[in-house]
Amino acid sequence: MTGLEVAISRFLKLQCPDTKWHRGVRKMAAAGDVPVRVCNQEIVKFDLEIKAAVQDIGDCQGPLSVLTELNARVKEKFQHLRLRIQELEQMAKERDKESEKQALLQEVENHKKQMLSNQTAWRKANLACKIAIDNSEKDELLQRGDPLRQRKTTKESLAENASKITENLMGISRMMSQQVRQSEETMHTLANSSRTILDANEEFKSMSGTIQLGRKLITKYNRRELTDKLLIFLALALFLATVLYILKKRLFPFL
Repeated sequence: MTGLEVAISRFLKLQCPDTKWHRGVRKMAAAGDVPVRVCNQEIVKFDLEIKAAVQDIGDCQGPLSVLTELNARVKEKFQHLRLRIQELEQMAKERDKESEKQALLQEVENHKKQMLSNQTAWRKANLACKIAIDNSEKDELLQRGDPLRQRKTTKESLAENASKITENLMGISRMMSQQVRQSEETMHTLANSSRTILDANEEFKSMSGTIQLGRKLITKYNRRELTDKLLIFLALALFLATVLYILKKRLFPFL
């Protein structure tokens, strides 16, 4: 196994307890379901990359240009991760076996929860980094020039930094609101799918009862056909015996 596959295996063991449906997912992957396995590996890869990038943001000491670059990288990783999760969800919906479909949908739900957790960690790392950069810039300003200019520059810098931080926080807030709306839409879609599955299950039960009734009727008709054949055979035998008896009396009256 490669290093990536080992990391993915350890991640799946930590994130996915040994329940019945998780065993079903691993069984499908072991049976050679290559698209699902590859998609899961890519999801875990992007998840690990996002965690590493978020850690870099938490450790970042500035300047803001570096933080902006790191945030752009994380945003790109989230876009790739979201696409892979959507692909896995589509694969689950195309499954014929209901057990495999439900197992993969549960796997998709776990990935979505993990993505939301990463987004929360991303937001916290941004706040911590901006506070650290702000404190660093204040300390640097306090070490410069005369006190009057220093205070004026510090106020201007603080106002500018506060404006930038507010703008960045508003952007992050908008992004989080969008993610929450997407999660709500996904939950609504899953609820509709569950209702559709339940309706189909009830319809299958009704069809099963109709099929069993038809089977009983066919069995009954088969028995009746066998009885009719037996009666026809007995009637034909009786008829032939009667004909033979009449011929015997006509042709051989002395017998």
